[in-house]
Amino acid sequence: MTVKCPMCGNVEPWEGNVFRPFCSKRCQLLDLEGWLSERYRIPDAEEDGLDETNSEASPTSSD
Repeated sequence: MTVKCPMCGNVEPWEGNVFRPFCSKRCQLLDLEGWLSERYRIPDAEEDGLDETNSEASPTSSD
């Protein structure tokens, strides 16, 4: 079975590839650098508009 490297697009065999799903250590490190520099990130609920708390619907205390 062969797979395409998500970084560079090279087609490499899956079996025996120690860098999978990447084709090389270089592509593996480039992907890691993307996560560490926050170019890639998983959005939190607030960014997606999925925040369950709604400031307008929250009860407020009357003074």
